[in-house]
Amino acid sequence: MRHLKAGRKLGRSSAHRNSLYRNLVAELLSHDRIKTTDEKAKEIRRFADRMVTLGKTGTLAARRRAVAFVRDQKAVQRLFSDIAERFKDRPGGYTRIVKLGVRAGDAASMSLIELTGTSESVEPAKKRRSQKRAKAEGAPRKGARAAAG
Repeated sequence: MRHLKAGRKLGRSSAHRNSLYRNLVAELLSHDRIKTTDEKAKEIRRFADRMVTLGKTGTLAARRRAVAFVRDQKAVQRLFSDIAERFKDRPGGYTRIVKLGVRAGDAASMSLIELTGTSESVEPAKKRRSQKRAKAEGAPRKGARAAAG
């Protein structure tokens, strides 16, 4: 049983998984948004929110903890200067996940994880079912008899 075992394994060893999380968080802090799978986005949201909270603290100890996790000096510098300033009055919820649909190669569900407060917003993917339904409503059905008048 997996009681109290938080987190996804993502089919990787623990070292590979931790490295993946660190790299994705560093890219998110550097670029404000990244495109990845739903599962990875949901996992790195936890770490990204923690890093923004450290950035808001602004102490030397918090900076050292952020560098120990992210290991990208430019991303940490941006976190403590720009990103922390942007979220100084916000109590939480620093990231947003927008679902984009499925990837063409392997049908993996893709999403965009971004820091809230970015200038551009992205529309979520429309449901495939509603597109089919809209198409069906626009054209007459096959075999439909014309109404006799």
